[in-house]
Amino acid sequence: MEFPDLGKHCSEKSCKQLDFLPLQCDVCKQDFCKDHFTYAAHKCPFAFKKDVQVPVCPLCNKPVPVKKGEIPDVVVGEHMDRDCKYRPEKKEKIFMYRCSKEGCKKKEMLQVTCDQCHGNFCIQHRHPLDHSCKRGSRPISVAG
Repeated sequence: MEFPDLGKHCSEKSCKQLDFLPLQCDVCKQDFCKDHFTYAAHKCPFAFKKDVQVPVCPLCNKPVPVKKGEIPDVVVGEHMDRDCKYRPEKKEKIFMYRCSKEGCKKKEMLQVTCDQCHGNFCIQHRHPLDHSCKRGSRPISVAG
């Protein structure tokens, strides 16, 4: 017993497979088998309507909005020339906190502040005894 009206043939010219559960492309409205359902697999001529991608600026890593009909490369280029906030001249300093101990030129990424004198010190001079802390209301002890 055959079912002549059951299923549909794949619309891809090179395939034409009879598929009992065909998938319809939501853009071109043709029926395809599971192998040719994606826009790229059946080379859908209207894929640009659904396959929207937002380009990202290579300098500042921010998305650049592109309107319909505009070429993404041109829009990103204009963004880089006009609106991009990235400036290579201004390097962000990582080691910003310089040690307050006399003679020490070390810098740290994180601020290490003494609880007694409120000075900023490197890891080596962070303890009150290491930077000869003279301020503070509490007596400084050498006991461990």
